Amino acid sequence: ELSWAPENATTHVVLVGKGITFDTGGISIKPREAMVLMRKDMGGAAAVVAATLGAAALHLPVRITTLAPLAENMVSGSAFRPGDVVRHYGGLTSETTNSDAEGRLVLADALAYAVGELRPDLVVDLATLTGANAVALGKHTGALYSDDDALAEGFLAASRAAGERAWRLPLPADYVPYLRSDIADLYSAPVQGAGSVTAALFLREFLGDLRERWLHVDMSAPSWAYGDQDELVSGATGWGVRSLLRWLPDLA
Repeated sequence: ELSWAPENATTHVVLVGKGITFDTGGISIKPREAMVLMRKDMGGAAAVVAATLGAAALHLPVRITTLAPLAENMVSGSAFRPGDVVRHYGGLTSETTNSDAEGRLVLADALAYAVGELRPDLVVDLATLTGANAVALGKHTGALYSDDDALAEGFLAASRAAGERAWRLPLPADYVPYLRSDIADLYSAPVQGAGSVTAALFLREFLGDLRERWLHVDMSAPSWAYGDQDELVSGATGWGVRSLLRWLPDLA
């Protein structure tokens, strides 16, 4: 947890970034080809930390508290298993039938902590959350979710100005039943398709009374450049830092 708290700030934003430092898939182990670049699975945490340091360097007039939940998803005797029920911060439980859908579990805890303990005005999370992000939008565009039109449009305008592509996807009410579990409050990884959408719907359940003041970006695809492109060189892109630094002053 880190913070930037200027004296004149009237808006408090919590930034949360997925920080899986390496993802083997756990018991639901990935094939070798899918595991090679999983050092990038902490891209969301890196982005929100960098944006917070940037906000401090630029003296942005907005209060920021940043949470970087860090974990490594490995195979071991203590690894969680498909079918386990996980109890989250705040008490909600989720049935997990795929240990390769681990990022949303640590994000859920951090989001519930943010709402319950930090009392912000809004919550923003960035996460290399799903392969479905790339299936839907290709390798250069993040998937944005929010129930607040103004928040979504503001971030999209900032991302365009920063040269980082994002596209808003829906949070359909008729997909919410996919999250129902017979043995827990929630089912963490529905199998009906729309993987990026249902992951976002799962996270929203942990926002409590701030679910209308929440913005989520699934940025798995654009977090990595597979070759030199425009101003980026091959490798980690830092996607989201420039967009956040463009957008945060607008919230002041």
